[in-house]
This record gives sequence, C-alpha cells and structure tokens, in this order.
Amino acid sequence: MDFFFYAVPLLMIAVLVGAAVKLVGRDRQLRAAWSSGLTAEARCLRFYTTTRRSDDSTTTTRHHVFEFVTRDGRTVRFEEENGPATILEGDVVPVHYTAERPEQATARAPRGGVLTAQTTGTLVFLGVMVAFLVVFMGMYTSMSSGMDPMMP
Repeated sequence: MDFFFYAVPLLMIAVLVGAAVKLVGRDRQLRAAWSSGLTAEARCLRFYTTTRRSDDSTTTTRHHVFEFVTRDGRTVRFEEENGPATILEGDVVPVHYTAERPEQATARAPRGGVLTAQTTGTLVFLGVMVAFLVVFMGMYTSMSSGMDPMMP
C-alpha cells in the first residue's frame, strides 16, 4: 500500500518536471528566433486543428505549416502550434528564425514581456504542484510511521 502513496506522486512529479523542461526549452527557442535578427516571408501551406476529448473537457489545438526560404537559399518547412486563428492557408506572414536551426522558426510576433509572464506563471504553478506532492508524501510518511503495523 505504501508503494501507491509514493509511486503515484513521484510519477506526477516526473510529468510536471518534464512539462517544465519542455516549457523552458520552447521559451529559449522563441527568444533565440526573435533575437537573431533573421526574418523571412513565409507562406502558410496548411492550417488544421486537432481535438482531444477527456471526460469533462475538450481541447482544440490550431496547427499551421509554413514554408520559407532562408538567406542562404534553403527552403524550410516547419509546423507551429497555437498560432493566430487569423492566419489561413495561402497567407504570407513574417517569420523569425536562427541560422543554426531555421526549422525551429516562429511566426509569432516578438512579445518578450508576455512570454516571460506566461512562462513564469506556468513555472510557478508547476512548482506549487510539485511542492504539494512532496508535502503530501512527507505527511504520509510521518503519519504512516506513527501507525501500528499490526493494525488492519
């Protein structure tokens, strides 16, 4: 029984830490693209949505597929999630990219302050969740150590 009260919170902590790592990686990727100074005109080749349903909610994610030509003449195609709903197939939009990784370009307009606020808020939320789980495991440990193991 003890296994359940440690394994599940540890698994949840691992998922939360993984989400935080992914979030920070995307933050760095966007900042690098915005600060590189490299821009190009990209055409939206495809716009589609995906839907995930759970018991009590439905989440819809917008996807855009863009294609552009870098300054050195390479044609690059990339997909970006949750872009503006106003961009449709055939639209031409400016993209920001890095010379080292143009496939990690973004069509999002530079908004460093908003990105910082979103990333910080999400990291704080994830941190609070991890702290709650750690406290939960600590409380369970202290409560279970005070119990008589012979009791049913």
